[in-house]
Amino acid sequence: MPALQRRLAAFAAARDWEQYHTPKNLVAALSVEASELVEIFQWLTPEESARVMEDPESAHRVTDEVADVLAYLLQFCEVLGIDALAALAAKIDRNEHRFPVPPGKRPGRHSLE
Repeated sequence: MPALQRRLAAFAAARDWEQYHTPKNLVAALSVEASELVEIFQWLTPEESARVMEDPESAHRVTDEVADVLAYLLQFCEVLGIDALAALAAKIDRNEHRFPVPPGKRPGRHSLE
């Protein structure tokens, strides 16, 4: 991920966009891009949403929006000096303590709340 963050920073620098890459602007752009991802799924049934990647056009749209969300998140983390992977690992650790696996149940997926 650091290589992608450097590439994004170089891309912005070459276009003199750093002046616009404030935490406020980046988090707003992140929100907009996340909303564009939501828009793709907005009126789909749960079954349709599970099959969204089967259609090449919708798969392309989803993939592009995921890339946009990730790009803005990485830029936001770069500006604020956040190690995104370390933050995620720490959050998972906290959630494993907050939401222990009930006795007799196998560990499964956990929310990242």
